[in-house]
Amino acid sequence: MSAHDVVVIGAGVTGLTAALRLVETGQDVLVLEARDRVGGRLRSDAHDGSEFEIGGQWVSPDQTALLRLLDELALETFARARDGASLYVDAAGTAHQFTGEALPVEPETAHAIEMLVKELDRLAALMDPDRPWEHPDAAALDQVTFAHWLEQQCDDVEARDNVALYVGPAMLTKPAHTFSALQAVLMAASAGSFSHLVDADFILDRRVVGGLASVPSALAARLGDRVRLGADVTGVAWDADGAVVSVGDERIGARHVVMAVPPTLVSRVRFAPELPAEHRHARQHQSFGLVVKVQAEYPTPFWREQGLSGTGFGPYRLVHEVYDNGHHGASTGTLVGFVSDVHADALGRLSSEERRGRILAELAAYFGEEALTPTTYVESDWQHQELTGGAFGTSFAMGSLTRYGAVLHEPVGPVLFGSSDIAGLGFQHVDGAIRIGERLA
Repeated sequence: MSAHDVVVIGAGVTGLTAALRLVETGQDVLVLEARDRVGGRLRSDAHDGSEFEIGGQWVSPDQTALLRLLDELALETFARARDGASLYVDAAGTAHQFTGEALPVEPETAHAIEMLVKELDRLAALMDPDRPWEHPDAAALDQVTFAHWLEQQCDDVEARDNVALYVGPAMLTKPAHTFSALQAVLMAASAGSFSHLVDADFILDRRVVGGLASVPSALAARLGDRVRLGADVTGVAWDADGAVVSVGDERIGARHVVMAVPPTLVSRVRFAPELPAEHRHARQHQSFGLVVKVQAEYPTPFWREQGLSGTGFGPYRLVHEVYDNGHHGASTGTLVGFVSDVHADALGRLSSEERRGRILAELAAYFGEEALTPTTYVESDWQHQELTGGAFGTSFAMGSLTRYGAVLHEPVGPVLFGSSDIAGLGFQHVDGAIRIGERLA
């Protein structure tokens, strides 16, 4: 039986970051990954000669841990294309052009949105995102859904629907009636403020040349043969002196084990002795949202010729947001859009041809008939992948963030747990994965 100082389970950014920092201090580390690739929820695929980012892809100015790591790994970034007017598709299906952050809605609705944003900014400023259960209003906020909280604050339906969009469909990828107001405040606090979440030019500022999946690839390259792919861990037997990790018939000893996987996947591993009941219950109260990321490439970015930025919002549309997603240095044009929560459920019941038709019709609602005929069409649907199970990240059921949030940060004997799903700053993002990985190390 081989033995190491630390065995890391999971070769996403959290696990690879933890492994690299441990190796830098002289630790003997082995990383075990069930997939045939590194990166977890980061992946790039080639289609028709172009590389498409299937998972996460954007970098924002508040993601300082990610920015530092990009510098360390000598990875370059480029600005997201955003020049021109944005689009807002209202409940009647009419597309309105606008510039700046303010949506082209009636003055009363605009004022209501402003007031909701200010209140969410106030609540977020009171929160330490690493300890959201200590927010002064945590108990009350965790007992009311975000949808109901919005109804308590405001009687303007369009204002509520737009504010809900930024947290529900766009980030947690769940309907606003399925998670608490405290979870919504955490989403805002994790980005620095709710104002950041509603500012696409901030939150979707830059991309990485070669794709964000270059980060785990570069980390793995530095770790070399310390990373083993196709190594599906089925068991961890532990005591006060260390652990034995099972991969098929192989046994691997370790002084410590880092479970660098989403909370929902911890139960795939059998622990002996079993995890304390509170740990099991905590992870049973977390779940992934559902989102389908769709990308369509065209011979040219025709929307730019129309003076449009490629950015569009439609809280009542199947595709609730869309952006210019052009490949670095390419002459072609690419749009990326998202379908989430109950809409993703419905889309998943359709054939591939029906899904494509529905999605392209949605892009045409924003950009006209030219959007109906891309040269390449790509869907990334994470909910059907067993080793992920959804996207973008996990969040708590009602009332469970205050009840179980702290438990997810606690080790059990020599076993530590963590992923971007339990991050404070950078929650759900690569930035959070890096922060958690370094904390675990």
